[in-house]
Amino acid sequence: MAMIRFTANHDDLSTDRGYQFKFYCDKCGNGFMSEFQTSLMGTGSSLLRAAGGFLGDVFSRAGNSAYEIQRAIGGKAHDQAFSAAVEEAKQHFHQCTRCGKWVCPEVCWNGKAGLCEGCAPDMEEEMAAGRAQAMAQAAQEQLHEKARKTDYVKDVDMSREAKPAGAPLNCPHCGERVAGGKFCPSCGKQMRQEKFCDQCGAQLAAGAKFCPECGKKQG
Repeated sequence: MAMIRFTANHDDLSTDRGYQFKFYCDKCGNGFMSEFQTSLMGTGSSLLRAAGGFLGDVFSRAGNSAYEIQRAIGGKAHDQAFSAAVEEAKQHFHQCTRCGKWVCPEVCWNGKAGLCEGCAPDMEEEMAAGRAQAMAQAAQEQLHEKARKTDYVKDVDMSREAKPAGAPLNCPHCGERVAGGKFCPSCGKQMRQEKFCDQCGAQLAAGAKFCPECGKKQG
């Protein structure tokens, strides 16, 4: 059989009843299925097998033999059917003169350049794709920047006096351990020892060395 220059991506769907092939675009995989070509030998073997069901095993064996003959000598018929299918399918593909691939005209062919889009990408499509990718990347960068500027721990007390909820506490005045509450059940004083600036009177956070209002150093 002479070499057929066409897409190497195809499926042979032939049976003993006939020949059919499906060809695929070398780039995206879109497919085209050829017309079914009936096998005369296969039709004869099917009739003999059907007759064997009524008239006995003799015709059944004859039908099976006809199929074996078809398999043995069907190479030429198969090749001819494949050649015809190739000629039919070629009408639905374009061959790129640069890379030699057969591609579908709907998706993978650049008509302006006369080449496949693998060799000559469509600039409008490339720019649209690049613009969409750039927008997505910029959006991600902006989200990361916004996340970095957001304070997620502003309400978290990081002082050394902070303890887990429900944990035992020591009264800062008498030292007795208490389960909680605003006042010590032993001495009656406030559990939270509040400090104030001795210059402006502003309340100070625990461990503060300078007043956040007037800046005076605390003793």
